Amino acid sequence: MRAIALEEHFTVPQLARRIDPEVVRRRGYRPRRLAPGAVNPMELAAEIGDQRLALMDEAGIAMQVLSNTGPGPDLVPGPEGVAMAAAMNDHLAAAVARAPDRFAGLAVLPMASPDHCAAELDRCVRQLGFVGALVNGTTEGRFLDHPAHDALLAAAAALDVPIYIHPHMAPEAVREAYFGGIEPGAARTLEAAGWGWHSETAIHVLRLVLSGTLDRHPGLKLIIGHMGEMLPMMLARADEVFDADIDHLRRPISRTILDQVWITTSGIFTGPPFLAALHTFGIDRVMFSVDYPYASNMKGRAFLDRIALAPADMERLAWRNAAALLRLPG
Repeated sequence: MRAIALEEHFTVPQLARRIDPEVVRRRGYRPRRLAPGAVNPMELAAEIGDQRLALMDEAGIAMQVLSNTGPGPDLVPGPEGVAMAAAMNDHLAAAVARAPDRFAGLAVLPMASPDHCAAELDRCVRQLGFVGALVNGTTEGRFLDHPAHDALLAAAAALDVPIYIHPHMAPEAVREAYFGGIEPGAARTLEAAGWGWHSETAIHVLRLVLSGTLDRHPGLKLIIGHMGEMLPMMLARADEVFDADIDHLRRPISRTILDQVWITTSGIFTGPPFLAALHTFGIDRVMFSVDYPYASNMKGRAFLDRIALAPADMERLAWRNAAALLRLPG
């Protein structure tokens, strides 16, 4: 069965190395602990060619939708960050052009210079053929509901391309309050893939609802990964507990999210979270993803193959939903 994987990452080391190491450290990036004999995922992320294609073929993945994994230009303010985002996007566009039937691109944006984000997204979609953008969490403590990002959201809606909100570490003060005083290795995982950044992404989406941002941009489409970043199990409760506090909104919280948010399976390959995602969002809003190189293509494919749905629904999950949302070839 054909499969399109939607949250698959790349990096450009020669550009990422230009970022001030102290800025990188303060944003929460730390040296990754690797198991004996394991390959550093950043080395895999840097390669967009034969090795990546061979791993995709081994797992039966027809296409990867590629996005930048940090550190990236969101850490670099001013003209340097704008130029870095453009250079990373040009690098990705060249890789996509070498294998357009196997790769598609999500733009990386100069989020530290919000006045330039809409123009870079427009360039990437209209000139480079990208299918959306990916944003890594907050920027300098700002969520996407901040007025500084309104032009970007309007541009994405006008271009009819989604923004993928990817998890990231919380701001430094939040990390210290929530995760300080724990063994450093455990704290690093707890504040990131072990819990913290998933809950922060859920908060990010809820802020976009509660601030009225999604009401102001009803055509805006969002994607979140990791089986919905904790939202599937909480949507009904959100409607219940916020009932008296949302008179300023046009729709119930769950209705807004179900209208404007798609979710992927990235990095979570067990049944209960999938069932919660499926029953909450419906088969038309759930899309297959791996989270390469942080997760294994083979592990993601094995999970996909274990799912027991009607053939038409399996096709929706594996590739048709992604192809429809991103206007990819069938």
